[in-house]
Formats: sequence, structure tokens, C-alpha cells
Amino acid sequence: MFDINEIMKILPHRYPFLLVDRIVELEEGKRCVGIKNVSINEPFFQGHFPGHPVMPGVLIVEAMAQVGGILAYLASDDEVRNKVCYFASIDNVKFRKPVVPGDQLRLELVATGCRRGLWCFTGKAYVDDKLVTEAELKATFADKNR
Repeated sequence: MFDINEIMKILPHRYPFLLVDRIVELEEGKRCVGIKNVSINEPFFQGHFPGHPVMPGVLIVEAMAQVGGILAYLASDDEVRNKVCYFASIDNVKFRKPVVPGDQLRLELVATGCRRGLWCFTGKAYVDDKLVTEAELKATFADKNR
């Protein structure tokens, strides 16, 4: 539904920290599915780990958060258009399987609520239909100048 050019109109992230390549499903305000193609050219593989490249778990969670940010942004009113989506919390993270070069991450975020501008999500990351990471995330929008 959204290619990288559309994603960059929504997210402020840029290389090497833009971790979503495509949005393939969207139920506005409810659910969003993004894709991250994991390549050996990613800069973090130089040091994580030499001879045994594994995508850092925190970056998988960041990729989930970026998909959640897209979901929240698209469901919000025009007031957030000049704001940035920030993490508020990350809970119950579980890493089930390593993610390696050549994998394609399918990042599924479901909005579980939004109160007073605080968005709550459950996130799951899959490779080949196998769950590799899951987490509960909270995020909010704030002014860019904060």
C-alpha cells in the first residue's frame, strides 16, 4: 500500500535508521503490516557479529515501532502532522529466533488503544511465518523542538 517514498513522507527516519521498506496492509486506526528486507549491506552487521551476522533485537523492536508510528500517524488528525512519534515504553519483549541477512521481516502492529494521545500496540515480527520477536509498545506524539 505504501512504498519507501510514501513512508519517508510520514516518518522522519532516514538511512541507516529507516527500518521499514513497505507497508503492505493497513486497517486505519487498527492494524498495520510492514516489511523490512534484511540485507548483508546493513551497517550494523559489521559489528554484530563478525562472521556470524545477526540483526540486533533492539533494531527489530525499532522497526516494529516505526510501523506503529505510521499506524498512529495515519489515524490521527492534522494536529500531529508537524510532530514526531516517540516511544513511551516497551514491555514484554521476547526474542524467539535470530534474524539474519536474506530474511524478510513481516512486522505486524495492532493498536490496542489510544488515550490522551498515548497509543498502545502489540507487535509481532515474523520471518517465513515463524514468530521471531514480540512486544507491547506505547508511543506518543510531541513537538519536534522538544
